[in-house]
Amino acid sequence: MEIRNAPEELDLTDSTLIVGMLAENEPAPGAEDAYASADPALLELAKFEGKTGQVLTLPHSEAKAVVFVGLGEEASFETIRSGIGNAARVVKTGRAVTNLNQIPVDGATRAVVEGAALGGYQFRAYKTEGEGLSLETLELVDGDEEALAETVVTTEATNLARDWVNTPALDKAPEALAETIRAAAESAGLSVEVWDEDRIIDEKLGALLGVAAGSDRPPRLVVVEHRPEGAGAHLGLVGKGITFDSGGLSIKTAQHMEEMKDDMSGAAVVIAATIAIARLGLPVRVTTVVPLTDNAVGGKATRPGDVLRPVSGPTIEVLNTDAEGRLILADGLGVVRRYEPDLIIDVATLTGAAHVALGDKIAAVFGSSSDVAAQVLDAASRAGEHFWEMPLFEDYKKSMESDIADLKNISGGRYGGAITAALFLSSYVDGERWAHLDIAGPARSRETAGEHVKGASGVGVRTLVELARAMAAPA
Repeated sequence: MEIRNAPEELDLTDSTLIVGMLAENEPAPGAEDAYASADPALLELAKFEGKTGQVLTLPHSEAKAVVFVGLGEEASFETIRSGIGNAARVVKTGRAVTNLNQIPVDGATRAVVEGAALGGYQFRAYKTEGEGLSLETLELVDGDEEALAETVVTTEATNLARDWVNTPALDKAPEALAETIRAAAESAGLSVEVWDEDRIIDEKLGALLGVAAGSDRPPRLVVVEHRPEGAGAHLGLVGKGITFDSGGLSIKTAQHMEEMKDDMSGAAVVIAATIAIARLGLPVRVTTVVPLTDNAVGGKATRPGDVLRPVSGPTIEVLNTDAEGRLILADGLGVVRRYEPDLIIDVATLTGAAHVALGDKIAAVFGSSSDVAAQVLDAASRAGEHFWEMPLFEDYKKSMESDIADLKNISGGRYGGAITAALFLSSYVDGERWAHLDIAGPARSRETAGEHVKGASGVGVRTLVELARAMAAPA
């Protein structure tokens, strides 16, 4: 979808007009004329009351149609974003015009662009038939030019991550995904290095090799760098890139296994965020590392009870091969530390425990300190994404002590799984400033509503961009 400002000579011919309505059918600022042209009997018949989430399409005197969007009792950034997201899916003309960005709400232009770009997202790479005419161009009346341009970049990055995650595992073997990442990153002016299996062996990434052992699709590790002149801060990013997770020999049940193509969401998020950071020209150095592999069942697969040696840090006794994400992240963290970043962030669909604790819409944040966690939470708040700080309770680390290695990859207990997984990862950052983002719940949208579309969500992309923006700002 193309999103731009409308020309000064506004022409509504062959377009849909999108306007806002407050609760009890009060027109939002700028919607008075459209409201006046609406037939009150039709509004009443449709039971349209301007409530949050309501959308109604009616004829219009100048445009093809007018779409009324419910904004609730009081318009806010969230209700504007959600409303335009709902509207984007019901527009049946190629072009639409809106003035929702003129509602006196801080960030209204950004809310409109995010809502339309994210809510209007479609993944149709495997569809053989179209769904009829849909919104191709959205024009804003007097939108904030800078906010519009920047938000187009961040939403395009979010949708890029969605595309990669939604792609079936068959078509994103580690080698293929690495080359897809290379092409996208290089097009944004980033430097890219792809480590093949021989390089991974030479570099002694034993944890990544252990997870990859059961697959006939060899692993890859990708390093992407953004090194602008004058950068004062350095952000290191690591993303979990399990291209399909069968659970290995500790095999999963069949229920929802088709969703395990999502297990490279962390990798997609950190690469897409790095691309957005580069395209925005943010003066912060970024080094991004993504280990990519299947977790498969095969004759060479790592067995429960085997011991793996990561590139650095404690040795690992593997008791459950389905706790594999933390294994490849151990090597990813070891590699990114070589570049000496000021702050390391890893992103992963790591634990069902985080999903159970926080549900489908909130991601967990574990910080090496309260200051680091606060940095992430502040960035998430500015980005409009939902994160919640969780504790790194050191006492729980005792449950991962191994009899024959330094650590076990699971605690063995039923409770606190998200915490023990984060504590496991903390062993591979050697006291550096670090945060772990467990996005297992919100990485997949379970329903289509507002700016959310069923399938991959891309959660975390905009938060990482905001984090980089804050790091780039003068002290």
